[in-house]
This record gives sequence, C-alpha cells and structure tokens, in this order.
Amino acid sequence: MPAPLSPLPPPSAPLSPSAYLTVLTTTDSADKAEALARGVIEARLAACAQISATVTSVYRWQSVIETAEEWQILFKAVAERYDALEAHLKAAHDYDTPEIIALPVVRGSAEYLAWLTEETAGA
Repeated sequence: MPAPLSPLPPPSAPLSPSAYLTVLTTTDSADKAEALARGVIEARLAACAQISATVTSVYRWQSVIETAEEWQILFKAVAERYDALEAHLKAAHDYDTPEIIALPVVRGSAEYLAWLTEETAGA
C-alpha cells in the first residue's frame, strides 16, 4: 500500500474565492492607455496598472473582421471595487464596447496583497 500523500502547503496568503482581481482592457494609443491607468489609480480603484507594449487584436466588429494595434492595461484590484472600476472604465473609455475582463487572483504573496488592499481603500 503506498504511503499517504503529504498535504499541500497553505497558499502564500489566505484568499476568499475572488478577493483580488486582475482586470484588463485595451485602447488604441499609448497616451489613452496612460490616461486610463492614471485615472484608475488616482481614484484608488486599483493599486497598480501595467501598460503593455502594443498587441495585435483580431476581432469581428459590425460583421467585418478587423485587425488593430492596441495597448493592453492590466489593473490589480480588489473584487469589492470591481463595479466602480468597471463604471469608471466605461465612462472614461472612447470605445463603444471596451474590453473589460476580470480574472481572479488565486494566490499571491501576503505582503503584495496587503499593499493592494491598502492602496485601494478609502476611496
């Protein structure tokens, strides 16, 4: 009979199912990406925004397949502020239907998650 498996170590920081999120959006210029990022950080709706180099997006829009150069922005946020973050992005974005997608953070360092929580509090 094989030996029982060792229990898995605990996560770096205990998390509720979706306490923290990475939220992403895209826009069509570096200046717009920075403006969106700064607005979200100033409003304390996310603790950090990372703007990537350009990505090529291929999508169907109004029955036509389009290709566009875009800048992707990743926001590190707490789930309890998601609705406000989404509303802010929709109001500030110039796309008719901006991509706004939230992905759950399933693990993270306790120190980083504490900082994230602190930076998004008090808005």
